[in-house]
Amino acid sequence: MTDRSPELAEETRRLLELTTTATLTTQLFKRGFRNTFVQSVRRLTPDAPVMVGAAFTLRMIPAREDLDHPGMFTDRSHPQRRAIEECPADAVLAIDCRKDARGGCLGDILIARLMERRVAGVVADGAMRDVPQIAPLAFPVYAAGAAAPASFGIHHAVDLNQPIACGDVPVFPGDVLVGDAEGVVVIPRHLADEVARDAAEQEQLESWILREVKAGKGIFGLYPPDDDTRARYQAWREAMHER
Repeated sequence: MTDRSPELAEETRRLLELTTTATLTTQLFKRGFRNTFVQSVRRLTPDAPVMVGAAFTLRMIPAREDLDHPGMFTDRSHPQRRAIEECPADAVLAIDCRKDARGGCLGDILIARLMERRVAGVVADGAMRDVPQIAPLAFPVYAAGAAAPASFGIHHAVDLNQPIACGDVPVFPGDVLVGDAEGVVVIPRHLADEVARDAAEQEQLESWILREVKAGKGIFGLYPPDDDTRARYQAWREAMHER
């Protein structure tokens, strides 16, 4: 099931911004989804905020010498250029580079344009160019590393907003991507609201458990919580709500 709309409920977005990718992968695992964490990418912009947005996808295949050259970017129908101008505000541009990091799929000028258009972030399982210029930005950019060569030497852009693989994870248009300092998780769109809600509850429970551990409690019966621990947690929650 997919939904191509980039819009997310504000409450869902708010909860996801407060939730770690570790918690989200746990919630997805509980629902039977094991392959949701994008492999071999890292955040190139360490001061960027948490990334939350619906996926707008771009797919690359290997470059071919008669088709891929600097002059091709004058074509306004070129999929890479269209992706920069058509990715909706608050969406995440997800790029399938076949995990080939020999050439940069985007550089600082295209990243700047996405920022100006208020896109939520970028994740690519290939490399980025101009990483020294990109690194200080307060804009989420996830990639497999840095590479100086331009994209047309390695990649040929073919599809917009079709299902892709990104870091060995299936990404359908409209799936919700969340990125933090640990990496990027892909949430099937139809599960986003319930995963956000249950993840927020898990975060609260685990924050309480962490306080208990720091207070000297052992982990048996606490993590994971048994019935007695859950009863103590519920009493704590009720006391907090009464304040």
